[in-house]
Amino acid sequence: MVNITHKSNSLRKAIATAVVKVSKEETIRAIEQGLVPKGDVFSFAKVAALFAIKKTSDIIPDCHPLPIEYADVRFSVIELAVEIFVEVHTIYKTGVEVEAMHGASVAALTLYDMLKPIDKQVEIQNIRLISKEGGKSDYKINADHNITASVIVCSDTVSQKLAEDKAGLALIEKLKGLFITTTHYHIIPDTKEAVEEQVSLYTKEQNHILIFVGGTGVSPRDITPETIQPLLEKELTGVMEQARNYGQERMPYAMLSRSIAGMIGETLVLSFPGSDKAAKEYFDALFPQILHSLKMVKGEKH
Repeated sequence: MVNITHKSNSLRKAIATAVVKVSKEETIRAIEQGLVPKGDVFSFAKVAALFAIKKTSDIIPDCHPLPIEYADVRFSVIELAVEIFVEVHTIYKTGVEVEAMHGASVAALTLYDMLKPIDKQVEIQNIRLISKEGGKSDYKINADHNITASVIVCSDTVSQKLAEDKAGLALIEKLKGLFITTTHYHIIPDTKEAVEEQVSLYTKEQNHILIFVGGTGVSPRDITPETIQPLLEKELTGVMEQARNYGQERMPYAMLSRSIAGMIGETLVLSFPGSDKAAKEYFDALFPQILHSLKMVKGEKH
């Protein structure tokens, strides 16, 4: 199965449809008047669809088991066709489009099975996904937005060439995956003056995003958060609450991070841990949805 441990829970929805075509009006009348010998067609098909939705991961090998928190099955009769609509919601790491299509297909098969004694030309047509919502794909930014970022690594040992930077370079690669151009990449020592200088320089240049990497722990030289915090015009406390919560589910030491986030002018300023693993986890927790702040600061609507 595909690894989804890096993903975050979010509200996800999907609607799928299937069409069952009959060959005569008498079949439609039997359905509507409850005269089908095998029973109430719509009731049976709805129950079958609900079972199918919940059992999808038992049937489709690469589907993950997930909590079904809402499911609805609706039917619409149009001339000689019955259209089935299946809607599924969950709050989880992966979507429910296969669950919705599985439900629609099993509802269609149930209709077929119940109608075949009275109509030998029943057909199942057009099982398809109508819509899906949720997950990071809803928040992706395309290359046309021309978002720029600066990545500043705060580390005495890296600045003295006693160690190599991995976290900063990993973030640059992740930014590239979202079509965000890293215009500046610097390594500085863990000093208040060096951090303040970088904040002043790259907020004046109106970079969209300024990411500091390192200096967020509790050692005597970790001073990045307390240096940046007084410079923020608007602190975004919920941002790092989300990042720490995401990290805590994967590493118990994540609670020790003092990372902060906020706005200076129209620049989003973030402080990430210096560990490459932790920095990548923070990125996965926050991007691309954090980019919505860049629209908000300009007064743009959702």
